[in-house]
Amino acid sequence: MADPKGFMKTTERELPARRPVSVRLMDWKEVYEAGDSAVLKRQAGRCMDCGVPFCHQGCPLGNLIPEWNDLTHRGQGHAAIERLHATNNFPEFTGRLCPAPCESACVLGINQPAVTIKQVEVSIIDEAFDKGWVTPHLPGRLTGKTVAVVGSGPAGLAAAQQLTRAGHTVAVFERDDRIGGLLRYGIPDFKMEKRHIEGRLAQMSAEGTRFRPGVNIGVDISWAELRRRYDAVVVATGAMVPRDLAIPGRDLPGVHFAMEYLVQANRVGAGDEVVGQISAAGKHVVVLGGGDTGADCIGTAHRQGAASVTNLAIGKQPGLTRPSHQPWPMDPLVFEVQSAHEEGGSREYLVSTVEFLADEAGQLRAVRVAETEFVDGRRVPRSGTEREIPADLVLLALGFTGPEQEHLGPQLELGFDERGNAERGSDYQTSHEGVFVAGDAGRGQSLIVWAIAEGRAAASAVDRYLEGETLLPSPVKPTDRGFSL
Repeated sequence: MADPKGFMKTTERELPARRPVSVRLMDWKEVYEAGDSAVLKRQAGRCMDCGVPFCHQGCPLGNLIPEWNDLTHRGQGHAAIERLHATNNFPEFTGRLCPAPCESACVLGINQPAVTIKQVEVSIIDEAFDKGWVTPHLPGRLTGKTVAVVGSGPAGLAAAQQLTRAGHTVAVFERDDRIGGLLRYGIPDFKMEKRHIEGRLAQMSAEGTRFRPGVNIGVDISWAELRRRYDAVVVATGAMVPRDLAIPGRDLPGVHFAMEYLVQANRVGAGDEVVGQISAAGKHVVVLGGGDTGADCIGTAHRQGAASVTNLAIGKQPGLTRPSHQPWPMDPLVFEVQSAHEEGGSREYLVSTVEFLADEAGQLRAVRVAETEFVDGRRVPRSGTEREIPADLVLLALGFTGPEQEHLGPQLELGFDERGNAERGSDYQTSHEGVFVAGDAGRGQSLIVWAIAEGRAAASAVDRYLEGETLLPSPVKPTDRGFSL
């Protein structure tokens, strides 16, 4: 431990400043300004190198957090990235997009603000890319075995990189025209610029991973044919079926799923022409859903020049502090102000959406809502509290219900559980021999850090299936759900 009294001398969290709202709304660049290295070292020095570092358990990847905190405090950036890469293939993604359950589990967080683990992590990997420390890790030998990974989100990419480094010939299939999955088209640039994806894909290509964008497995190539061509298949298609809202007016023009909207915005940001793009310019926008996807819609709408943005959530507003039923070291549900929320608009809680209303021309004009009340544990609209909110564009950011089953079920004869997720065993393998499931397709909508952890674990299972043994780490099991008390 570099500074045994660091947590006593520095008791406050210090994070890089966000760019002024008036400035960042004029572009799509990331919202955070460059951090100060002295502040970073001071914050890393707050890590206590606990005898039992609960941050390890809070992180599904089991990141060696005290070790790279100590190395950052000492200014040993190269050694820090080696420790970080030992457990995490893509810290440039998690350092920007993960909600950091490790910080909720930080022992210092019991009576002080937690260590700025996420900021230290992203600073380590950014320095590594800047100084050329992220280099290809070529396999020592080739096994002659082939693996197809379907889906190029964080789970698929993690599985592909691990299996390539184990010596297998890996092809990643993606139905979109570019590799990256929701990292590419679901995450706005103001949260993560796409150059970070390109940097990692360059490394993976140099290592030998082959990328096949624009190929829709199940349509262009059947799942059965893919299985015949490859020694093993990893299904990492994500949980892409959006949760709908079956109320009157749902089919009105102007009511869209959040991902329809975000994907188009990201395509335009990449230089593509999108005919009939869903745009918030000059419109009164209502976003249904209070999670990360809803916040992404809010920030995108502001940058497109929305007339107003209203965010509605059906449940109660979370508290400002950790609730008693989610004690340390659990990851608590607390009220959060993301960068998009700072940029304008309003947030309302305990609001149930009752109906989408049309004008005389059949166009969306408003949303009818009511107060939420709880009846027998169910959230229902309270009669007599109805009101209207003007709306030209409504975005449904209500989460996802599971993977698309249209081709997976009939062509691979995969089973699905009661939550709509692909069934798999403790080794990530399905009932179809040689077919494995990783990420949201098997666990349901979850965090990026869980996707990477599952991709690494599934790769270990695939390597063992192909070779009879494996040296690849397996950080999690399919049944893992994090802390439970």
